[in-house]
Amino acid sequence: MTNMITLRVDPKYTMDLNRGYSLILKDAIQNKELLESEGELIRLVDQHNRYIGTGYYGHQNKGIGWILTTKEHELIDQAFFTKKVKVALSHREDFYQNSQTTAFRVFNGEGDGIGGLAIDYFDGYYMVSWYSEGIYSFKEYIYKALNELVEYKAIYEKKRFDTKGQYIDQDDFVMGTEGDFPIIVKENGMNFAVDLNDGAMTGIFLDQRDVRRAIRDHYAKDMNMLNTFSYTGAFSVAAALGGATKTTSVDLAKRSLAKTIEQFSVNGIDYEAQDIKVMDVFHYFKYAEKHDLKFDLVVLDPPSFARTKKATFSTAKDYPKLLADTIAITEKNGVIVASTNNASFYEKI
Repeated sequence: MTNMITLRVDPKYTMDLNRGYSLILKDAIQNKELLESEGELIRLVDQHNRYIGTGYYGHQNKGIGWILTTKEHELIDQAFFTKKVKVALSHREDFYQNSQTTAFRVFNGEGDGIGGLAIDYFDGYYMVSWYSEGIYSFKEYIYKALNELVEYKAIYEKKRFDTKGQYIDQDDFVMGTEGDFPIIVKENGMNFAVDLNDGAMTGIFLDQRDVRRAIRDHYAKDMNMLNTFSYTGAFSVAAALGGATKTTSVDLAKRSLAKTIEQFSVNGIDYEAQDIKVMDVFHYFKYAEKHDLKFDLVVLDPPSFARTKKATFSTAKDYPKLLADTIAITEKNGVIVASTNNASFYEKI
């Protein structure tokens, strides 16, 4: 703390930071040439040298770090991280008591006070996601906090901070007893097979929990459902359990076929009665139009960015066209469930 770098914030950005916006944008700092190595603690001041907050240096998307505290004399030490994790765990206590949901997020980045860090729970297993080299430098604090605060079968981690913000391929096991994957977790009574040590993905995106429940409970009954960018078919599972007449799952990844079959199977659903296609979603739209296929319910949850041999897709520029293509194959009075994980996306149509 004694050698902490002081960074001066451009006046255009001080109001947002003072209001609680914790991501430190690259353009917000006037003397960023002082920054040396990710993970170092930084002290932010305005043009009048008034204290704004203390954070850490770590590249993540458009940011170069996160504010951790606005209390000038608060120490960023083991006690700080342990307290943050403890408070977050207390906020998820109801989930721990719910036998129908055994997989959920227990620490959600800046929402729980530490930007760049996420911790997910999978029926006794914890998975820690690190979104910058900077936050990863504090890993010993986080793992010690988990050791102190929770009982676990094992802890796994995902490093998501290579030069393009992608997953760094590695053995993700950290500590505990290695899992025999896949394991079956529950979400609102639905079963999902997950593997915490099989690359970047686990088998289910936990942030869509409420959407899957809504599809099952309110939108799926008697509907012909199309699930685009379907990954492991979790939305299709929800629709089938909700009484959909049929589901069609489309994803370009070859492994999506076996993974989707697996998710149907662990829920007792006859996968052969469903349609699972390994193909480019945009090619499928052309196929559907050519064969005059129409759907009552369509799910759009594309990745922020994807590249194939022939084209690239990004939500920032291509989502409006994606939506237009979807409308063309949706029945009149049909339902489109559209979402994106691109934080910079905004309405364009």
